[in-house]
Amino acid sequence: MAEFRHNPMSGSIFKNKFKEKDNQPDYTGDANIVGTIYRVSGWIKETKAGDKFLSLAFSEKEIPAPRTPGPKLDDFEDDIPF
Repeated sequence: MAEFRHNPMSGSIFKNKFKEKDNQPDYTGDANIVGTIYRVSGWIKETKAGDKFLSLAFSEKEIPAPRTPGPKLDDFEDDIPF
């Protein structure tokens, strides 16, 4: 299955189903900003006047390098003496 990719200058965040502590984000997701993928974290906060807002933090997401296939069984030489 192909991995979902955001269009340039767009992203999405979803409710964090794994939140266990107050300092963990309420929402997490990804964004594509000028070709760089960022991890987006969002916290629901409230002003002293009682207005709610979403505070966001961005960090560059490390994309794992594609895996290269290892040697095939046929690639080994038969120089084993037994």
